[in-house]
Amino acid sequence: MERDATVAAALIAAARELSVRLSRLSFGPPISHVYDPLSYAWSGHECYLRRYAASARKILFLGMNPGPFGMVQTGVPFGEVTAVRDWLGIQVEVAKPLLENPWRPVEGFACTRSEVSGRRLWGLFRERFGSADAFFAEHFVANYCPLAFFDHGRNLTPDKLPAAEAEPLHAACDVHLRLVVSVLQPAWVIGIGAFAAERAAVALAGTSVRIARVLHPSPASPAANRGWAAAATRQMLALGAWS
Repeated sequence: MERDATVAAALIAAARELSVRLSRLSFGPPISHVYDPLSYAWSGHECYLRRYAASARKILFLGMNPGPFGMVQTGVPFGEVTAVRDWLGIQVEVAKPLLENPWRPVEGFACTRSEVSGRRLWGLFRERFGSADAFFAEHFVANYCPLAFFDHGRNLTPDKLPAAEAEPLHAACDVHLRLVVSVLQPAWVIGIGAFAAERAAVALAGTSVRIARVLHPSPASPAANRGWAAAATRQMLALGAWS
């Protein structure tokens, strides 16, 4: 895998800037807690960027936001603990958020709950490409929004935010996505689910990047539960993004 330290450095600086910008936003009820893994789990995210954001990429997979047992715990997009530790080879100390949600504690790599979406996503890539280096030679995985939102024990996704809260969030995340694309120069941005694809289409309007979507691997999706890996592979082949 080709390595260019300036690529990782640019994405690290962009992630830090996004975290600072989002720290200035506020969110009202029913949101009880907001987690920013780019802050308390920075060690995991920085390690991910330094190791795998090493040069231009053909395909950028774009998720929506962190899951409670994935990136919330590890700092890595779709960061199911076992996949991050055993396949990506990342295991770091993760701190606690300033205001921890007692219903969704941050246990870092000691978390024993499996993030199903992350297990499915990284499991497909492991099955198809074998090694992480082989996958990242032409691919990268990022999230549109780095924040996780909770109503006590319930996970809230950013597509459910009221317009007054969503607009400044989208503005910051759009800027960040455009910068990521300018650095990685992908031919494709593949939204993992409808929300990510729709936001990519808005943020990247007027560019030459091809935008498409695959089924989200969430267990809340009946279609994903009927064989997500096979369905996503068929979609990627039909697009011509994979061969």
